[in-house]
Amino acid sequence: MLELGLIVLAAYLVGSVMGGLILRPLIGGADIRREGSGNAGATNALRTRGKGFAAAVAVIDVLKGVAAVALIPQLSLLTETAQALDPEWLMALCGVAVVFGHVWPLWHGFRGGKGAATLVGVMIVIAPMALLPILAVWLLVLVFSGYVGLATVLAAAVGPVYMLAIGEPLTGMLVTFTGVMFITIVYTHRSNLKRLARGEEARFEKAMLFRRRHGSGEG
Repeated sequence: MLELGLIVLAAYLVGSVMGGLILRPLIGGADIRREGSGNAGATNALRTRGKGFAAAVAVIDVLKGVAAVALIPQLSLLTETAQALDPEWLMALCGVAVVFGHVWPLWHGFRGGKGAATLVGVMIVIAPMALLPILAVWLLVLVFSGYVGLATVLAAAVGPVYMLAIGEPLTGMLVTFTGVMFITIVYTHRSNLKRLARGEEARFEKAMLFRRRHGSGEG
């Protein structure tokens, strides 16, 4: 079990590498967690530093999700103890760990992002076809409502629903993993949901294609 723990820990540490913070010396300025929504993810990077910086942050955050699931389970640390675990479940454990690392990064005082971009990276490896309906829902909710947080939460809800719809077992890896990730995304976006319920959530007006644009902000 020690070897398995080290593998999961490695995935968590990879998740703790925050694109929005390690790139900061290249452009200068304050910690983006002190601006905007106060998190280190790509959406706040877009709001506070612009498209180029946000794109770089998103690439790093997605790639670390890919790496944690595709590469870390193959490490030489994978001894007979870890091999006894189903490979799919091992990838799922690494997927959970890398997302948790992004949300609660060891290297950055346990204050990170909200997990969405890194989760996309994990899904690229674990269930790439599921990304089609997930991203479709995210885009549709975003362009109609302008609420990034709401779009992300509803898109995350599509994961377990999609898995059940294609016949995955209720207690199988894909349903369990996407279910845990949905709960995690709801938790990390809880402040967005509270503001939305109070009618105080700001909209990302540039994404609102089908309604009058008013206000601006981030979900």
